[in-house]
Amino acid sequence: MPFREKLVSAIAARGSLLCVGLDPEIARLPAPLPRTPDGALRLNLAVIEATADLACAYKPNLAFYEALGREGYDVLRATLGAIPRDVPVIGDAKRGDIGNTARQYAAALFDDLGFDAVTVNPYLGGDAVEPFLAYADRGVLVVCRTSNPGAAEIQDLPVVDDGTTVPLYEVVARRVQRWNRDGNAGLVVGATAPTELDRIREIAPDLPILVPGIGAQAGDLAAAVRADRPGAPAIISASRTIMFAGSGLDFAAAAHRAARELRDAIRQARSG
Repeated sequence: MPFREKLVSAIAARGSLLCVGLDPEIARLPAPLPRTPDGALRLNLAVIEATADLACAYKPNLAFYEALGREGYDVLRATLGAIPRDVPVIGDAKRGDIGNTARQYAAALFDDLGFDAVTVNPYLGGDAVEPFLAYADRGVLVVCRTSNPGAAEIQDLPVVDDGTTVPLYEVVARRVQRWNRDGNAGLVVGATAPTELDRIREIAPDLPILVPGIGAQAGDLAAAVRADRPGAPAIISASRTIMFAGSGLDFAAAAHRAARELRDAIRQARSG
């Protein structure tokens, strides 16, 4: 099933825009778990089981698995195997390199690991994104305006586009619109930049938007929900808030409560 169709189906089935990030930071594993790759896997499996009825997507960030060395990829593969088949999985890789290298990244993420969608960095231009877009049934979520404190340093720089001076992130949004020939492109825009998120949604009304920054980064939930469109959803992502909601024996139950509370807050914002 193509990524967007699978995503829309999962949202409808669960009544949820919540994407659960699976980022098992070893130093923060709950006390009952060993601070080892096995402990990371046990946390992931528990969180997936606790949130399977609440999440419209899961988003492993590859950094947390690569940091574990060879065993990290075993943890990642086992994690992917535990996610319900009707729920799309976004590989948060933020890859971006010249064309021949990008083709290898795309093959690794789509052909080998089997992600339904990945995040990519557009800094090298369209030819670096094209190898990902060539997988017409997979989602390609292009970094546009991120949630970190230093995002404005580069992404808000004024540039001239078609004779008009605009922030760089607006140019990225417009370029992705042009690249979206197969309907599989989307954007990554942080909820910590609500004004920018609103503007990007105006520019790109038909693209799905992955919205990180809710929870630990204190992003604007109302702005994230405003970005939702029929057929072009806002995928509202939270990781640490759910993964590490509990530090004791009840860590799985705590993850469920945190996910349910955020899912319900999103529903309330949508209905309001």
